[in-house]
Amino acid sequence: MIHSINELEESDLKGKKVLMRVDFNVPLKEGKVVDDYRILRALPTITYLKERGAKVLLISHIETKEVEVPTLVPVFAYFKENAVVGLQDIHFVEDIFSDDSSAVLANLQDGEVVLFENIRQYEEEKKNDTGFGERLAALADIYVNDAFAVSHREHASVVGVAEHLPSYAGLLLTDEIAHLKIDENTPHPFLFIIGGAKFETKLPLIEKFLDKADNVFVGGALANDIFKAKGMDVKSSLVSDSVDVSSVVNNPKLRIPIDVIWKDQMIMDAGKAGVEELRPLIQQAEYILWNGPLGNYEKGYKEGTSALAKLIGESSAVSVVGGGDTLASIKELGLLDKFSFISTGGGAMLELLLKGTLPGIAVLDK
Repeated sequence: MIHSINELEESDLKGKKVLMRVDFNVPLKEGKVVDDYRILRALPTITYLKERGAKVLLISHIETKEVEVPTLVPVFAYFKENAVVGLQDIHFVEDIFSDDSSAVLANLQDGEVVLFENIRQYEEEKKNDTGFGERLAALADIYVNDAFAVSHREHASVVGVAEHLPSYAGLLLTDEIAHLKIDENTPHPFLFIIGGAKFETKLPLIEKFLDKADNVFVGGALANDIFKAKGMDVKSSLVSDSVDVSSVVNNPKLRIPIDVIWKDQMIMDAGKAGVEELRPLIQQAEYILWNGPLGNYEKGYKEGTSALAKLIGESSAVSVVGGGDTLASIKELGLLDKFSFISTGGGAMLELLLKGTLPGIAVLDK
């Protein structure tokens, strides 16, 4: 059974060093945070720990093409510059295992917070090196995982450290697990929408939800494989030639766009009619689960995804969505408050839906 930090008494936390895995892998532009969504989602857990007198040690990674060596300095600057966030007194440490780090931790007061530099600067992190996990664990009394978006990664700060400390799910991770649980209590009619690419990794998920949902809509490059299997000439469109879609192509619950947008012999997006066909299914649905764009979002083909976001935002169904491009579209349209729950994970969301757990969750259950 997974335990959440909200099960702990204040006396369990006061004066304790809590190593908290967060996901501050946020977009940057010219050294500034340009999207603080993931930071804001982590704040309730950080605040919860601070208010109960814990000494909070934040660990995260960050990836960016802006600089050769990705750094969390812009995130640290974001906290220092935004009083409303309430972490202006945060400390920053470049090397977790340095003398400077030891000095900061030795003088850390109850309720104070320290942010460590990019955990992926250490090659042992991705390898889930046993010794590295033990060294991280030695820094703290308690471990908290609140980084759902990386909980499908078997990394030292996600899995390894949890094997050496009393470990708990943060408030965000607890919320993600609750909202992504599909069982006999899930409302029906249930509409599952999946877009994006990589059919080879998503075929098992489509098969699973053709059994669990009332309708499954497949869009994005994923639909190209189904178009091809149905005899349509997809020309130069992206397809997964090694994937056999015969298990799903004739399923009566399966839906694909009835029209598409072409560019240079390639299918780039779902057409207006293709999205509009979803309207009655969305209006009838009691529960909608959506992950992935309907077009090549990175190349600017956003119309299908935006139209779908608006339709779901107008519905009265319980709506759960995830995926980077999906979230970007919803934010761009100003529709965040129109959805019941927005997951911070893309790949993690899909893997949890498929397998029912993730490495970073399973280790908390031990």
